[in-house]
Amino acid sequence: MPAAAARTEEPDPADSPAADSPAATGSATGPAAGGQDRSAVRSLLRLWPYVRPVRVRLFSAAGVAIVASCIGLVIPLVLKWLVDGPVADGDSGGVWLGGLLILALGVAEAALFGFRRWLVARPLAGVEASMRASLYRRLQRLPVAFHDRWASGQLLSRGTTDLQLIRMFLAFPLTFLVVNGTTIAVGCAVLLAQEWTLGLVLLAPVIPLVALCSAFEQRFFGAARRAQDQVGDLTTVVEEAVLGIRIVKGFGRHRSQARAFRRLSRDLRATELHKARLLAGIWALIMTLPELAVGAALVLGTVQVADGDLSAGTLVAFLSTAMALRWPVESIGFLLAMCNEAATAADRYFEVMDQPAADAADRGAGGPGAVAPAPARRTGAAPGPAPEPAPEPEPGPGTADGIRFAGVVFRHPDAPPGTPPVLDGVDLHVRSGETLALVGATGSGKTTLTALVPRLYEPTAGRISLDGRDITALPRDELRELVAVAFEEPTLFSATAGENVLMGSYRAEEHDLLRALDVAQADFVHRLPDGHRTEVGEQGLSLSGGQRQRLALARAIVGRPRFLVLDDPLSALDVHTEALVEAALRRVLATTTALVVAHRPSTVLLADRVALLSGGRVAAVGTHDELLHGSAEYRALMAGDPAPSSADEEDDEEGERR
Repeated sequence: MPAAAARTEEPDPADSPAADSPAATGSATGPAAGGQDRSAVRSLLRLWPYVRPVRVRLFSAAGVAIVASCIGLVIPLVLKWLVDGPVADGDSGGVWLGGLLILALGVAEAALFGFRRWLVARPLAGVEASMRASLYRRLQRLPVAFHDRWASGQLLSRGTTDLQLIRMFLAFPLTFLVVNGTTIAVGCAVLLAQEWTLGLVLLAPVIPLVALCSAFEQRFFGAARRAQDQVGDLTTVVEEAVLGIRIVKGFGRHRSQARAFRRLSRDLRATELHKARLLAGIWALIMTLPELAVGAALVLGTVQVADGDLSAGTLVAFLSTAMALRWPVESIGFLLAMCNEAATAADRYFEVMDQPAADAADRGAGGPGAVAPAPARRTGAAPGPAPEPAPEPEPGPGTADGIRFAGVVFRHPDAPPGTPPVLDGVDLHVRSGETLALVGATGSGKTTLTALVPRLYEPTAGRISLDGRDITALPRDELRELVAVAFEEPTLFSATAGENVLMGSYRAEEHDLLRALDVAQADFVHRLPDGHRTEVGEQGLSLSGGQRQRLALARAIVGRPRFLVLDDPLSALDVHTEALVEAALRRVLATTTALVVAHRPSTVLLADRVALLSGGRVAAVGTHDELLHGSAEYRALMAGDPAPSSADEEDDEEGERR
């Protein structure tokens, strides 16, 4: 069944409530290998929602393989008839008939195994595609805090190497564990039926083999998990070296990067060799013990034939059956190895799928994304010339109230206990149609505060509203149509310049694109070889930093957003271009409500008012002139001097009073 059909027939497992539950264990590299509650069977059973749409073809393939394998067990019975009948009687016609029958059985067996392969190839490719699509959708829905914690190489390896291991498991080990187990059971019954004493000799190694396989399974899992995590680490190093090739070459760090790569490669090589030693050991034992049993049965059977207690045909059939069982028995070792690798791959896959999605709160109030009520307003903030007044009663939804922060607290989810919050009780109101500049020293929480508006992060406590509507009550699609963002580090994609800009709005058309390019002073696009249809390359590195930033600014304004959040959008522009962009931005800001992170006085002058952040709190709010006259910290920031301490602020105010 094609992947598209599979996705139509069954709901996406990534969208089920179970997929939104937090992982019981897991980190960027997953739970510790060999956990006590770990079960390969439980891990592999979690694949059932993806396999269920193609279950008919998988079960059919297993049935076909069982029939093909059992046909191989019929051949020894034909040999018995051939030896004891036509060969013993000198009947050449019977010999030819027996030979043709054996040939027909062999051809039928080969054809059935080929048919089994055809049955599983297409549906399993669809299963892999469906799982990869589910992983991609989950990664898009996971909060930014998740991506801050996880290495990109670990995520890439889960979407490539791990899914390939799972597909290989579904195509081969899953079927042949059932097929070979059935073949061994039927073969043992045939052996016991032919000569039970010899059959017991061949079955003697079963108990030690079961014990050996159990010990091997536990040890191999730890090595398999370690190898897959090391592949993720190695992928991260390679990705960073490729994306950061300019830094590597510019600072001559190719040797240190090569050392890091070699170290991780050696670790992975050592782990893979350890896996190979484990597999070689179990395979040697699995092959040796049955061979000893076959040898003992051969000697005992030969003695019985010599004594006349056993026919030659029975001994030939018995030994042929035993040899037919060699492959099913010998395959147990590497089938178990592949099952364990697939189980660890499934564990790693579901570590990501089990992470709670960023839009979990959209499914109802009080969900996992809901934030706590705003705490009581704090006192003791640093004095300023025009502090924000006490919060007034919030207007109802639909009122043109702008952006309002009420008691907003933010602490990173993985921060150690006792760590001070990045934002600590922020109360701030950006009035409708107003442009408010956020200024503050490095680490004061400016970028974090702007990231809370489009819900790239969730507040630890407090409330943020847009025109009187709590952002947690807005569907994310609607929220991100209302709010447009431009970050200090512009990110472009491997697409055309126009496609990068139009990512800012689903509804924008070409005339909107041209207007946004004009406002952002991105006229350089028209001089590219194919204009705005020119591919800008991965990360947009074919463009200069200023050009990338202007395209990011055009992307933010192309949809004429109701609210605009800009994180130092002019930092990479030269003085001349900055003046042109500022002039155009004034026209845009006049028709929207904007929150702008500013580091330079020229950017601050675009704003109607300025809010000074200090230590994660709003220290002062006012116009640029008011803060220049009333805040020593603000004056120091604008002058590029070290920010004065709170004691210096108090001395300054005391001097003014005198």
